[in-house]
Amino acid sequence: MNLAAVDWTIVAVVLVLMIMSVVAAKRLMRSVADFLAAGRSAGRYVVSVASGVAGLGAITIIGNMEMNLIAGFSMSWWGMTMGVVILAIMVSGWVVYRFRQTRCLTLAQYFEKRYSRRFRIFTGIVAFVSGLVNFGIFPAVGARFFIYFCGLPQHIPILDLEIATFPLVMLILLSISLYFVFAGGQIAVIVAGFFQGLFVNVVFVVILVFLFITFDWSHIFDALQAAPKEASLINPFHTSQVKDFNLWYFLVGVFGVMYGTMSWQGTQAYNASATSAHEAKMGGVLAAWRSMPQTLLFLFVPIIAYTLLNHPDFAHIANAVQNSIAGAGTEAVQNQLKVPMTLTHILPRGLIGAFVAVMLAAFISTHDSYLHSWGSILIQDVVMPFRTKPFEPKTHLRVLRLAIAGVAVFIFCFSMLFTQSQYIFLFFAITGAIFAGGSGAVIIGGLYWKRGTTAAAWSAMITGSSIAVGGIIIHQFDPDFWINGQWFWMISMFGASIVYIGVSLLGKRREFNLDKLLNRGEYAIKDETKVVNPVPVRGWRMLGMGREFTRGDKFIYIVNYIWTGGWTLVFIVGTIYNLTYEVSDESWMDFWKVYLVIHLGLAVISIVWFGIGGMIDLKKMVARLRTAARDDSDDGFVAREPENIGN
Repeated sequence: MNLAAVDWTIVAVVLVLMIMSVVAAKRLMRSVADFLAAGRSAGRYVVSVASGVAGLGAITIIGNMEMNLIAGFSMSWWGMTMGVVILAIMVSGWVVYRFRQTRCLTLAQYFEKRYSRRFRIFTGIVAFVSGLVNFGIFPAVGARFFIYFCGLPQHIPILDLEIATFPLVMLILLSISLYFVFAGGQIAVIVAGFFQGLFVNVVFVVILVFLFITFDWSHIFDALQAAPKEASLINPFHTSQVKDFNLWYFLVGVFGVMYGTMSWQGTQAYNASATSAHEAKMGGVLAAWRSMPQTLLFLFVPIIAYTLLNHPDFAHIANAVQNSIAGAGTEAVQNQLKVPMTLTHILPRGLIGAFVAVMLAAFISTHDSYLHSWGSILIQDVVMPFRTKPFEPKTHLRVLRLAIAGVAVFIFCFSMLFTQSQYIFLFFAITGAIFAGGSGAVIIGGLYWKRGTTAAAWSAMITGSSIAVGGIIIHQFDPDFWINGQWFWMISMFGASIVYIGVSLLGKRREFNLDKLLNRGEYAIKDETKVVNPVPVRGWRMLGMGREFTRGDKFIYIVNYIWTGGWTLVFIVGTIYNLTYEVSDESWMDFWKVYLVIHLGLAVISIVWFGIGGMIDLKKMVARLRTAARDDSDDGFVAREPENIGN
């Protein structure tokens, strides 16, 4: 085994603490709304940290390491423009703010209010199927990591039987995740997720500092510089021969971030868990600072791994890694394990255990969130719309848990049977596009355009999902097909958008009542919006700082503008200079070193900031849940109305 007693002790302690947080949280769960959306009681820091680690996951850590082992530093340069897009989305509350105004517990509930009951059922089915297929490889990727990283045997003798380790590890990990969801629903998931998120970021920063101190920068430079000239891992302007994870991959992702805001439903419960639309918006704005330790680790650890795998001074490590993954299965599976297995040769005792504990926390946080999401979507958006009356609360909670257990059984079987042939992120792109390819047009059009029609929504969803399903089928028969998963996603997004706009404009002109949908104007709900400054919006407030903003909120926004604007300026000046003059790899390496130091320093600050803010939010959340009156009718059931305006 690769872990010593001290490492296993760290893993055990972290697991016990996570279970204790769930035991404490489950006493607060008293209604369906609590199970589905934590009683809409979470503040910005809790939402930001918990949703961040829920979207992280062991598979995402491995996927990012896999991608950056190929892309190196180069992808981070183009990522600077992504910061501008994300900032624009967050400070404007793009999609998130308006969705929270609807008070819907799931996205498809909003679809029923905006379009029709039949469309809700259809989108619920599409989201559920897309999510299950996408989720299906999560247990397999996570289990393989633990088996190979920890050095577990392929078979374990139990009562004179040789039990395969792979399904056994998956079963244990899924059982823990199921317990978290069953115990307290979204309340338990979000409370445990908050502590898991803090722990993950602390360990990431410690690992980064260790690697930065341990490895000589000249070794890193020598290894990266040896890459082919037009597949540079240092200079982003020399990457024309980088396959899959290149500039075009990034550009598609930029468009997808804006188009697909809130489309992916794996962590959909967090969309409804904030105390208000404003808190949901602020949680999103804080995401860039919360995720800084994660982003740095995804960048720097693969670069260290590349150095060890390719520099002649570390040939013994490269050979050991290659031997350890030789029997791991397909080439795609072996690629997933390269970076993690390299870490087993460079991290000291204690830190190896901490990293395993991080992967365990990330695995559980993603699986409990995704199990909750897909099980909830099945009941809320596929089963409930067929009913003429809502479930009784106890029955509702029972069927939700049964659905969640069914999802766990499915992904266990899928992981046992499915053969993965693509990189993780390309698989994510194409399977996610089954739903997200068409849903972006439907979500945005429904929230912002009165002319959007039900016919347009149906047409866009069918277009987007059909293109994505076609791509999956093609890649099963031809893994090397020239259009990869990322490009199929792009085609599905453009196709769905054109169809949605065209069908809406060609249909009968009718306008939907958005004020009623968004609970504003004469339909406003008391205490949903807290006006801090009633002065009309102008000046600084035109930058997204509206009437609900305190001084602290404004400070966070201004800091975000300065930070993102500064790096955008660096990107613009650097791009112009590189297109005018030839910049040496040595100069680029000096830049990347400064880039890492600055971000590492701010990552440390963010941990302290979010730790303090999160504990304050958590205390308030517990107080709300202890005293709030529950409304059993707040269960996501939409009563049939005689008329659907605009449909």
